[in-house]
Amino acid sequence: MAEFKVVINDVKTGKSYQREIKDQYANSLIGKKIGEVVDGIFVGLPGYKLIITGGSDITGTPMRKSLPGPRKKKILVSGGVGFHPKMPGQRRRKALRGNTISPEIVQINMKISSYGPKSIDDLFAEKEEKS
Repeated sequence: MAEFKVVINDVKTGKSYQREIKDQYANSLIGKKIGEVVDGIFVGLPGYKLIITGGSDITGTPMRKSLPGPRKKKILVSGGVGFHPKMPGQRRRKALRGNTISPEIVQINMKISSYGPKSIDDLFAEKEEKS
């Protein structure tokens, strides 16, 4: 069974919230790509819409939007996700993950694109009280 740590960024307040999802909700995220809009019900936010912005695997290798598929591959990069050059024009071959979520991914980053009727603090506080 897949299990993910999901980091949700609230763009209005600048806060980030972390949730762990597993079982059927985690399995429904497999195959989604960076930039896709998903329903907030998967992470316990009914009525919300979330955009997948990235993620990383167990070794900390980041996902890159320009690399298709779920595989890990070494590519020559000159900047962006996974490499920040020290000098102008510097390039380096780095191992990066593709833009598709697979069971090897451990963390998924998301941001809120549209808000639901209840506030996030209220929804996550209810979850913690039930646990």
